[in-house]
Amino acid sequence: MIDFRQLSKDYQRVEQAIKFLEENFHRQPPLAEIADSVNLSEYHFQRLFSRWVGISPKRFLQFLTKEYAKKLIENSSNILDVTYDSGLSSPGRLHDLFVNCEAVTPGDSKDG
Repeated sequence: MIDFRQLSKDYQRVEQAIKFLEENFHRQPPLAEIADSVNLSEYHFQRLFSRWVGISPKRFLQFLTKEYAKKLIENSSNILDVTYDSGLSSPGRLHDLFVNCEAVTPGDSKDG
């Protein structure tokens, strides 16, 4: 038997977590903080989020960060500013993010 109340509650938690990530990705919040924002343990939150979204919270956070950085790169030639404005700690982290998610470097992304 399907428990629709639990499904609704799970959906609301995932929606709340996504909003939290969209509003806080600049800070690169750790899993514990994201899970706490929806009143779940890290373990349960990780499983719930992955089941509903299809990717881990970390991967979703990477996607948000990369998409934001891509927009900044289009309008800036300063990779260091893009790095810090995106909430990353070093240009190497930005480079790794792009290579892992897009299979291109930030410079290649800017060039099209």
